[in-house]
Amino acid sequence: MDFKQHITDKITEITGLDRAAVEDAIETPPDEKMGDLAFPCFPLARVMRKAPPAIAAELAEKLSGDEYIEKAQAQGGYLNFFFNRAKYIADTVTAARSAGDTWGSSDIGGGRTVLIEYSSPNIAKPFHIGHLFSTAVGNSLARIYKHLGYSVQSLNHLGDWGTQFGKLICAYHRWGDKDVIAKDPINEILKVYVKFHEEAEKDPSLEDEAREYFKKLEDGDKETTELWEYFREMSLVEFKRVYDMLGVKFDSYNGEAFYSDKMDEVVDILRDKGLLVESDGAQVVDLSDLNMPPCIILKSDGATIYATRDIAAALYRHRTYDFYKNIYVVGIPQSLHFKQIFAVMDKAGWEWSKGCEHVGFGLVKLPGRAMSTRHGDVVFLEDVLNESIDKTREIIKSNASKVDDIEDAAKRIGIGAILYTFLHSSREKDIVFSWDTMLDFEGESAPYCQYGYARGRSILRRAEDIDYSAPDMTKAVSDEAYTLIKHLGAFADAVKDAADKNEPFYINRYVTNLVRLFNKFYTTNPILKDDVDEDTKKARLAIVDAVTRTVKTALYLLGIETVESM
Repeated sequence: MDFKQHITDKITEITGLDRAAVEDAIETPPDEKMGDLAFPCFPLARVMRKAPPAIAAELAEKLSGDEYIEKAQAQGGYLNFFFNRAKYIADTVTAARSAGDTWGSSDIGGGRTVLIEYSSPNIAKPFHIGHLFSTAVGNSLARIYKHLGYSVQSLNHLGDWGTQFGKLICAYHRWGDKDVIAKDPINEILKVYVKFHEEAEKDPSLEDEAREYFKKLEDGDKETTELWEYFREMSLVEFKRVYDMLGVKFDSYNGEAFYSDKMDEVVDILRDKGLLVESDGAQVVDLSDLNMPPCIILKSDGATIYATRDIAAALYRHRTYDFYKNIYVVGIPQSLHFKQIFAVMDKAGWEWSKGCEHVGFGLVKLPGRAMSTRHGDVVFLEDVLNESIDKTREIIKSNASKVDDIEDAAKRIGIGAILYTFLHSSREKDIVFSWDTMLDFEGESAPYCQYGYARGRSILRRAEDIDYSAPDMTKAVSDEAYTLIKHLGAFADAVKDAADKNEPFYINRYVTNLVRLFNKFYTTNPILKDDVDEDTKKARLAIVDAVTRTVKTALYLLGIETVESM
């Protein structure tokens, strides 16, 4: 039973107002003592020719005594509703248990296609900690949109093209050793790439040599192309190992190179539409009417750039997927770039471009550590994940926790701790790494949520002999139980908010509060103690079951796995 919908229906029936307007007007009071929902009567004053307080009092009489409404109370110009607590707890717990891992889901997506581009590391370069921000946000959004009934395609737009590959190929020919590289591809490739930049500072002619190698690559030179393919293949092996650790999967690894033969069409289209103008020898689209610098399509030497490739990619995706949304999870520093290419596509008359959206995120800061591939000061993501797993393993051992498989638990908790950190706040905020905060089992962290889940599952295992499949939920009514179940019932809203704003932290905040309220309920409402009667035990066990199912689903939407014991 959706209590908000029920109240919306009742108000609409009595007032004759537009149903959608009523639903939008209904609020949640700032204090639970003021009621569960509130309806402001001010819009009715002109229609009913009465003061809002008088209208609220009149409606309160007509809406009290309902099966689902304990009472309707006028307060100033507001009509406050108090739910029938026993009915609300029973209906919500039953619905959550029945729904299982589909709790909080909906068919609002209607099968429409949402593309989410995220992660997108550069091949032949290490997968560093900075890439995790895009990966964590993108993977979570993919799961959230699927939960809402969308058909989701996860795209990894690899950085596998551009002049940097001319530099890498140049470096390989000068200082590379294929046998050495084969043993540790990414690290060894990084070494020669860094050496190129060190030597190029002494001998700038290396830059010209690198451009020549990239020209060979563009022209399809056999030897150069085979070397590029080797670098790409070795990189994907490394990347996929990290993705497997994170539980991340992609539907496409089409990178920049895939679109290299699709850019001429874009140039032709923009030229035919009269959008290209010359600027210092380059071909650009003028965006001065939008207070933006021009978008370069062809450089003065006739070469294409990122913008050309991204527009070609968007056109290909439209034709291939006919998407409803095309989301780019890319850092905030690229905001202007995306504004420009979206503006160009709009000027080209492509209505579908309105479904393109840039979802930006902040920076990753490790105290005392800088990240620059060019200079080799880079923090490998795999190293950070393994360090978190190692630290978690030591915590588990030092606490003498009763864990069946310490290695599996350490991996789930350690990786979950890092993912939680990246999804803890608005994605536009910078991330500052702190092991103490991430692995805090008492504060706002993944281990805290995972421990709450494990505690609940432990209770249910100890109650295996009790049949709580059809409990009398009136036995579970208490202030703590009601507050907990009200939050349980708000899961669908949290999921929808996360999708509407492309902000996974709404679910992060939701599940953290759910565990906090569960811990309070668990402390104040004994479940398996001898002095608790059997019917009360059953009702409270049903609540534990519903809550733990929801915690698991919410953490899954964040990409975080649960553990059955801690």
